[in-house]
Amino acid sequence: MSSQPANRLQAAFAKGHAALVCFVTGGDPTPEATPAILDALVEGGADVIELGMPFTDPMADGPAIQNANLRALGAGTKTADILAIAKGFRERHPAVPLVLMGYANPMITRGSQWFADACADAGIDGVICVDIPSEEDPELGPALRAHGIAPIRLATPTTDAARLPTVLEGSGGFLYYVSVAGITGKQSAALASIEDAVARIKQTATIPVAVGFGVRTPEQAGGIAAVADGVVVGSALVDLVALHGADAAGPVRELTAALSAAVHAARKELA
Repeated sequence: MSSQPANRLQAAFAKGHAALVCFVTGGDPTPEATPAILDALVEGGADVIELGMPFTDPMADGPAIQNANLRALGAGTKTADILAIAKGFRERHPAVPLVLMGYANPMITRGSQWFADACADAGIDGVICVDIPSEEDPELGPALRAHGIAPIRLATPTTDAARLPTVLEGSGGFLYYVSVAGITGKQSAALASIEDAVARIKQTATIPVAVGFGVRTPEQAGGIAAVADGVVVGSALVDLVALHGADAAGPVRELTAALSAAVHAARKELA
């Protein structure tokens, strides 16, 4: 399994169009409801799935995802549940990349080797750890890379040319460009600033650049897809789960399909 994760992520960004990356929080509204929501993302056309690991203090996230974390924790979701959900997803969708996104505490509390082994067993392709900066890569990076699992890093508008190589060192899968400074879901960056940032990053980066934070509509997603390698949508999908609960799969599928159509058509419209 060690070589497959990188291959799945590479394939997702090599389809001739930008990749749609969709995030939902694992265990929201319950661990039992999450598999159907993940399946709906795939059915809607998501190219990469990000599964959030609920945490008590999601400091980088806005109210929508904070509340999703609270709902998931309130439903009793544990790390073991997230890994079981991931393993089930991998059995149902052997070719679709699955990335875990979360915070350091649940990932390294039992040791980075334990977590990396568990991710490999569950078929995880990449891990985004919000609060382990690239300078602290030894905390988790080597254990993940030993299994062929990509440590996916974040860059922001304040990541300057001097620091960018440090962020990219040892990273894999794709670089997640956080298009606004601040917490998720609260604001949107101007497309011109995103285009400039992506062009600047791609002068150094050798991996795809996906843009997220504040992307809520197909129109926004399509605009970004014209200039980036991928588009990340999270809070808009999490809002649907908050609204519909265990019945969220249908609405999630519909929004994902609209986002997918816009993202996948963006480069054709430019041609």
